[in-house]
Amino acid sequence: MTMNATLFGQAIWFAIFVWFCWKFVWPPIITALEERKQKIAEGLSSADRAERDLELAQEKASKNLREAKEKAAEIIEQAKKRSDAIVEEARDKARTEGDRLVARAHDEIEQEMNRAREELRQEVSKLALKGASMVLEREVDEKAHEQMLKQLATEL
Repeated sequence: MTMNATLFGQAIWFAIFVWFCWKFVWPPIITALEERKQKIAEGLSSADRAERDLELAQEKASKNLREAKEKAAEIIEQAKKRSDAIVEEARDKARTEGDRLVARAHDEIEQEMNRAREELRQEVSKLALKGASMVLEREVDEKAHEQMLKQLATEL
């Protein structure tokens, strides 16, 4: 009977121990496990959200990068067109200025030629008058005339 009483006593103490564990030990462990389970689930859902957000951010960044590249290419193209227009405008201005300078130079050359012709006419008329006066001062002699004409030719 002592063994039965010991066994019965151990069963009672085991039952009290189970009840004590069930009442005081098990609820905090279950609560801690539930909290941990909830934190893990939140962490996983946060990781999934962060992964989706990262993918969206990468897509947005790549979209912004493409747009920036397109805009840069457009700006470069506009700059090239503008530089071509400026170069063409400068060529036109230079061509116009060159034509104007050539025309002015032609006018100056023409004026200079007219001045030179006028001076030559005046010289020729002076020489003709000088020659005529020499002829009239001397007597009419063919040899003398010939000599005067040679002299006049050398002066011309």
